[in-house]
Amino acid sequence: MKLVEAKSKFPDTEKVTINLGLVDLAQMDLLVEEGFYTNRTDFVRMAIRKQLEQHGEVIRQTVTRKRYVMGMQRYSKAELEKTVAAGERLEIHVLGLASIDDDVPPELAREAIVSIHVLGAFLASNAVKAALADRIES
Repeated sequence: MKLVEAKSKFPDTEKVTINLGLVDLAQMDLLVEEGFYTNRTDFVRMAIRKQLEQHGEVIRQTVTRKRYVMGMQRYSKAELEKTVAAGERLEIHVLGLASIDDDVPPELAREAIVSIHVLGAFLASNAVKAALADRIES
C-alpha cells in the first residue's frame, strides 16, 4: 500500500518504474517505431491492461472473498461518528483508493477503525496516519 499525502485532488495515476532488458526495450521501441503504439508508456499500459483482463476472474473472486471495496472509498467525519455511535468498528478493505477526510480527528479514527488494508493508495492527514499506524496492514 502506498501512503499518499492528503491533497485537495485525488491522484489520477501513480508513477511506476520498471527495469527492462535491452532486448525487450529494443523490441518495444521497434513496435512504437512501426506505429503499433504511440510511445513506450502506451505499450506498457496496454500490456498491463491485457494481463489484468486475462486474470480478471481471479481478481473478481479475490475481491469477493476478501471483501474488498473496488475503486474509491471515502470516510467522512460524520460516517465515522455514526459508526462509533452505533458501537461498531470498521475493517477497511479497499482495492484502489481509500481516503479519510482531513477534518477527522485522530482519536475518532482510532475509535472507529480496527484495521486498514489497502491495495493502492491511502489518503489521510499525517495525524490520522500516525494514529492508525499499528492498524495499517501492508
